[in-house]
Amino acid sequence: MTVDLDGRLTVTLCRDLGEFTGLSGEWDALHRRCSTSTPFQSHAWLHSWWLSYGAPGRLRVVLARRNGRLIGAAPLMLVHRPMPLLMPMGGAISDFFDILVDDEEAKDAVMALERGLERAAVHTVIDLREVRPDASAQLLYENWSGARSRLADSTCMELPAEPIGALLTRMPGSRAQRARSKLRKLDALRIECRPAPEHRVADAVDTLVRLHERQWRGRGINPEHLRPRFSAHLVRATRRMVRDGEASLTEFVLDGDVVAADLSLRSAHLAGAYLYGADPGLRDRKVDVSVMLLREAAQQAADTGRSVLSLLRGSEQYKNSWEPVPVVNQRLLLARSALEPLLRLRESQVVARDRAAEAVKNRFPAARDWHSRLSALPAGGLSAIGRR
Repeated sequence: MTVDLDGRLTVTLCRDLGEFTGLSGEWDALHRRCSTSTPFQSHAWLHSWWLSYGAPGRLRVVLARRNGRLIGAAPLMLVHRPMPLLMPMGGAISDFFDILVDDEEAKDAVMALERGLERAAVHTVIDLREVRPDASAQLLYENWSGARSRLADSTCMELPAEPIGALLTRMPGSRAQRARSKLRKLDALRIECRPAPEHRVADAVDTLVRLHERQWRGRGINPEHLRPRFSAHLVRATRRMVRDGEASLTEFVLDGDVVAADLSLRSAHLAGAYLYGADPGLRDRKVDVSVMLLREAAQQAADTGRSVLSLLRGSEQYKNSWEPVPVVNQRLLLARSALEPLLRLRESQVVARDRAAEAVKNRFPAARDWHSRLSALPAGGLSAIGRR
């Protein structure tokens, strides 16, 4: 598909993995020129994700160019269940979705992507998960001429990207005092923080996943985190992102042993604490792991000039103690006007699944991140869980 809009502005559809692989340089340049981008729209993340999770023949990436220069991109894929849908590349392991638009040409880029998506979605509904309120995809939604619907998605927690001392001032006095006491205990233990360079990423990811499994053993770990395809994705993506300054993989060393590891991802203005693992034995030494990790992540975010430190999806208690700002991601449904009945069917499916997920969460309050897990399941997933 190639659409010539005015002789200089064109939109094309990339369906070939080799072509998408070759986009890395101009994709990265566009990623840097898009102020709303998140780490999950980097070429390193998306390309690696597709190698682990993508299905042949399903790639659908809409590209907008002016005079050959890439000014817009919508990284999507085709799925057939529970109905024909165009959904974000990155899947359930990515916390945010957005389109990429050149800040200086946002209006034309959004217009071109809207035209391209209308052509690409002749028989499908476009279902965009985990869209931040300030995302460029919101401009696409506002300019969409067909049927559309906006629903709430996951809640994320955000802090300003400031050193730990500044973050402590956000807390009530007694809570801040307890946090300072925990920081003093960490200092007394002399835990060393060391970044994993590009050539050590594979070993460091292996350590992180092993510690993550030990940390959550018997407490409902996300099974995807233990699968080889997930580790392979993390190694590929993180290696490139560490090289390009878009990620940091930090190991915490005590008495010569790595006792914790943390992966943080970065884009133009946002840093996100993505995945960590910690030795359960740290609890015996009275180490508050969340305080240890947040101090390092906050310092890295501040040192690299980011403005937002996102604690990503979930409203766990350890996050709430820092008085973060809740930010609700949105789910944007788009379709041609002729497909509005199909869009309303998809809307009703999403609402029903969200209600079921909330019911499970209320029934099993100790369950971890049920809403995100159930929302990501295929159509038969809820009944399957109900049979357990």
